Amino acid sequence: MPVGDVNLVPLLPINGVRIGIAEAAVRYENRRDLSIFEISDKANVAVVTTQNAFAAAPVQVVRSHISKTMPCYLVINTGNANAATGQEGIDRAVAVCQALANKTGVDMVEVLPYSTGVIGERLPSERIIAGLDAALADLKADNWLNAAYAIMTTDTTPKGHSVQTTIDGTTYTVTGISKGAGMIRPNMATMLGFVATDANISRPLLQRILATLTNQTFNRITVDGDTSTNDCCTLIATGKVGTLIDDENHAHYQAVFELIKEVMLKIAQLIVRDGEGASKFITVKVSGGQSLNDCTKVAYAVAHSPLVKTAFFASDPNWGRILAAVGYAGASIDQACVNVLLDEVVICQRGGLVDGYTESLGQAVMNRPEITVSIDLGYDTAYVDTVYTCDLSHDYVSINADYRS
Repeated sequence: MPVGDVNLVPLLPINGVRIGIAEAAVRYENRRDLSIFEISDKANVAVVTTQNAFAAAPVQVVRSHISKTMPCYLVINTGNANAATGQEGIDRAVAVCQALANKTGVDMVEVLPYSTGVIGERLPSERIIAGLDAALADLKADNWLNAAYAIMTTDTTPKGHSVQTTIDGTTYTVTGISKGAGMIRPNMATMLGFVATDANISRPLLQRILATLTNQTFNRITVDGDTSTNDCCTLIATGKVGTLIDDENHAHYQAVFELIKEVMLKIAQLIVRDGEGASKFITVKVSGGQSLNDCTKVAYAVAHSPLVKTAFFASDPNWGRILAAVGYAGASIDQACVNVLLDEVVICQRGGLVDGYTESLGQAVMNRPEITVSIDLGYDTAYVDTVYTCDLSHDYVSINADYRS
């Protein structure tokens, strides 16, 4: 079961985006597994993709197409990743794009394909192509929640969020969905994420916003330390509202930036809350490093550590495991300066035992479903970074052992 509150707010439609859902039997019968996003003309689109060297065929096609023009359609399937499939995988992804282009009267390069699911199996492109008409017939503005369900794999709950604000009489809306529960340590993106706003943002600025916010959100979550072959996050600005925002000095820039950040952070955290087999949501906050990179290294070392994660699963306040991870992170460390807290409880001060600390105090925190590990590296700096993770349970092994069955 997911950890904490995973109930979604109503997902608001975005003027300039319509979504259609269909059953294509990509892997299972009677499963809505095909989604099409129709994007209005004059919209701008930004994309970040996995840095895994075995990037899936659809990722390679997305990179190629987005470099040539702005997309009119996104086509997404679940159940099959179309990864490690060689040239045939690329040909099959392109065939889906061409089929959708033929049906909608656009150029093939104006279609971006996305896939998620099992790696190393041939994409059943003929089934996807056969399902395109049904998905096109279903196009509507309020299909975001259905799309959130349609892109799930081992997810147990859909992931989405919407926010809206009015500035100087102009109302901006941002809505986003994502999927992911395992194979999560994104590197430039999440498993799959789609965020849209009706704001009018120039293409170069939109790409900068996405790159910046990806590093603050999707690149700060981890379930198991594995970076997927299919990671992609896409940000759409339809330009239906407001004047052109083409640099950071625009009067509405910061407010729109914060709206997009709120949506991206929320859906990134929902991925961790739904981590495969997770029973705890853990925030690792590291401050006082000699550099931001040092803080990031330490946060990820603690968040990735199987020994730390299994201790959280067992509610075992074995805080030595945290210090061990801090020590091997590769950051500049003076252990005599390091302080560590579990929520409000100081468990390590200046690198050693804390007077008054008892096992029962640590145990009380470890029993909680949501825990913050605060690590102060002790240097007099303002650097701080935060990573979100979950515990590692028996169910994680079971889910992944049975994934293809």
